[in-house]
Amino acid sequence: MTKSAIKSLKDLEKLRTAPSLNSNEAEELFEELLTCMSQADWFTVGIMADSEKRAISVLRQVENRFTWSAMKLMSIPKGKGPVFLKANQKSDEVIIRIEYGLGEGVLISCQHDETEKTAETLGPFPLDFFI
Repeated sequence: MTKSAIKSLKDLEKLRTAPSLNSNEAEELFEELLTCMSQADWFTVGIMADSEKRAISVLRQVENRFTWSAMKLMSIPKGKGPVFLKANQKSDEVIIRIEYGLGEGVLISCQHDETEKTAETLGPFPLDFFI
């Protein structure tokens, strides 16, 4: 993880991997995230992690933090390696695939039922951000 001064969600957009955050940065980002999320109808979550087990654990932390129902695992990779987990709150489905060359972190995409509204992807947040 990289260390830099993070002032807003905009500062995360250019990063490939989640930065280390101090408690003030994390608190401010979480408040800004809640504001963005309040305008969405539903969410997708992308998790880049070193293993399937870690990615699933982080997803469960996100679900707990926002009091979402646990989404169902639809596909799990057969091998070992870094993974990308994609969880779709609307379909209630989670897919995990092995993928090399990614950073590490959590992406939250704010989705809308109205097709003319564009989804907004926020992050990457550190894997422990939602504990």
